[in-house]
Amino acid sequence: MNNKDLIQQLFARLQKTKLIILLAGVVIAVLFLFLFASKPATYTSKATLFPLTSPSDNGISSSMLSGILGLSDAPKSFSSEATINIIELALSRSIREQVATKKLPQFQNKTIGELLVKELNNNKGVFSTLVEVPTDSVAIAIVGGEILKNSINAKMSKNGVLELYFTSTNQSLVSPVSYTLIDELSAFYINLKRQKAADDYNFTLGKIDSLQGIINGVDKRAISMQQTTLFAPPELLEFNIPKNNINAEKSRVVRQRDMFISNRDEALWHLQKVTPIISVLDKPTAPFDVVKPSKILFFVTGFLIGSLFTAFLLVSGLLYGFAKREIHKAVFGK
Repeated sequence: MNNKDLIQQLFARLQKTKLIILLAGVVIAVLFLFLFASKPATYTSKATLFPLTSPSDNGISSSMLSGILGLSDAPKSFSSEATINIIELALSRSIREQVATKKLPQFQNKTIGELLVKELNNNKGVFSTLVEVPTDSVAIAIVGGEILKNSINAKMSKNGVLELYFTSTNQSLVSPVSYTLIDELSAFYINLKRQKAADDYNFTLGKIDSLQGIINGVDKRAISMQQTTLFAPPELLEFNIPKNNINAEKSRVVRQRDMFISNRDEALWHLQKVTPIISVLDKPTAPFDVVKPSKILFFVTGFLIGSLFTAFLLVSGLLYGFAKREIHKAVFGK
């Protein structure tokens, strides 16, 4: 049998079994629809956040506003290291677990972790196992954080602002979870700023006390030297009291103390002026980006896979026999 005969036999076999091939393709296509096209639609929110490291506390400058609106090049609000840190923070396990433990009043005060587990179980496939609903806060944080891992995305836009995305199959969960994520990010940076201001203030107070102690020590030394040389005849003194050196040292330390006192007032002002540093430009509210499974695409894909696979099975005997004969000829020459 040559190649031409093989092709004729293949076409003849396919012609005789075309109904079986079509029927198998339809069956596989229906199975694909049942397994994949029945998946629910997903809803994705987008929140655009104002740069966390604003170069000024006085508000948005005109150049920055122009950059955000796309009218000019955006100012470099983030260094490359800061950008990476902010994105990593938004996607970090710590933030995800904190979000998972938060309770939502609009959902009977249930935690986000519990709601995510129930939503995941409601959309499980036929052959998938259900996830046990956590009962304690630690398990809620761990399980909920893992579910959020594939639901949260963050990136930096070309204008230098942070974009947060959250995806869920439950449309009513999208906005509450997104706002909770934003609140956790904001709280992290507010606490960080408060801690930095408190550390600066405490350092300034400690430095003032230290310098004041040095001043007191200089005064005591000057008084001690004055008392020990008060009744000594000048011609018996081997040295004069270094008043100029003491006064110069005291003046220098006093200037440093006064400088830190001024810094103390500034540090206290910063400590009192700890305000939110994240401003939501685009709120994570409807309309969301909706992705629905294409039933036509799944049907066509299943039909093609089923038809081709069935056709291959039906002609596999002919192909095996032809290959066996060709190998035999190559080995034995017959």
